[in-house]
Amino acid sequence: MKIELIPAIDLIDGQCVRLTQGDYGTKKVYFENPLEVAKALEGCGLRRLHVVDLDGAREGKIINYRTLNLLASRTTLVMDFGGGLKTDKDLEIAFENGAQMITGGSIAVKEPELFYQWLQRFGSERIILGADAKDEKIAVSGWRETTTQELIPFIETFHQRGIQKVICTDIHRDGMLEGPSTELYIKIRKALPNVYLIASGGVGSIQDLKLLDNKGVAAVIFGKAIYEGRIKLHDLEKLNS
Repeated sequence: MKIELIPAIDLIDGQCVRLTQGDYGTKKVYFENPLEVAKALEGCGLRRLHVVDLDGAREGKIINYRTLNLLASRTTLVMDFGGGLKTDKDLEIAFENGAQMITGGSIAVKEPELFYQWLQRFGSERIILGADAKDEKIAVSGWRETTTQELIPFIETFHQRGIQKVICTDIHRDGMLEGPSTELYIKIRKALPNVYLIASGGVGSIQDLKLLDNKGVAAVIFGKAIYEGRIKLHDLEKLNS
């Protein structure tokens, strides 16, 4: 497979959890110790990890940085980190605690000039644009707020200013395990073929990963399918072999 496989660990109170469609009321704790999860993922040959600070997303500042530090210091996984990053200090804390990339979503919508400053300061290899969408309109603030901004023009604006990597989550699909928004990703790829597109949301099986790979999507984030046993670690190991 060419597609980059990026498992996700979402954090609340330092525990590995998942939400459905961003609703905190649907929180389900899967593991109290996220390091065990990270080590298991590393053990089956995966090299990347997407870490989301859900407490941070809700509070508007980085919170679970100690857990990030633990994951980064005890594994070799290359991590991107997001959730509540609003200030230069938040980014410094994230990078100091082991994040090699950060993802900015709401901040890119609400304070684009600050986001551009981060891009200039840290470079396109370390700053990822989070483009979360509901009905192809950008959503922010932990998905509690939908804007009028159209998804593809939003991505294009940032791509023209230097963004290379974009995580696109279809909120309707997130946590549903009913398959990714493949047609949407095809549409984005046709409009913006030079963007490194990272699909997120809806993956429920190995077949979903293969489908996105066949459609030329660069990378995919998935988590709940692993925790619910829909995707087995030994199957991921086979894909990496």
